[in-house]
Amino acid sequence: MAERRRRLGDWGEAVAVAYLTQHGYQVVAQKWRCAVGEIDIVAQRDGVLAFVEVRTRRGIDPGMAAGSITGAKRARLITLACLFLAAHDLPADTPWRIDVVAIAARSQGQVAAIDHILAAVEET
Repeated sequence: MAERRRRLGDWGEAVAVAYLTQHGYQVVAQKWRCAVGEIDIVAQRDGVLAFVEVRTRRGIDPGMAAGSITGAKRARLITLACLFLAAHDLPADTPWRIDVVAIAARSQGQVAAIDHILAAVEET
């Protein structure tokens, strides 16, 4: 079961990279890891870094995927974004946000829907 889930996640990340690229983003990093966790995709467009969490679920409703981000996951994503900025010696005033790309996948491995939610996670 874990292998099937990992394959779905990898497929969803590849779909998200293609989607972001088609919409003018330059992918800076994929699967960036540190001790705290992983950022799925770091992309840039119009001078803004977007830390992208990809959520892929089987079914036709991308809302299922977007709604799967818990409060703990939100806090971890903010921490990861700050750690990425520090690890890459980026200026403190670098504009950034955390987006979610929610992908609904049909059972045949086809995209049913993609929902790109800008600034889906905000610092509190």
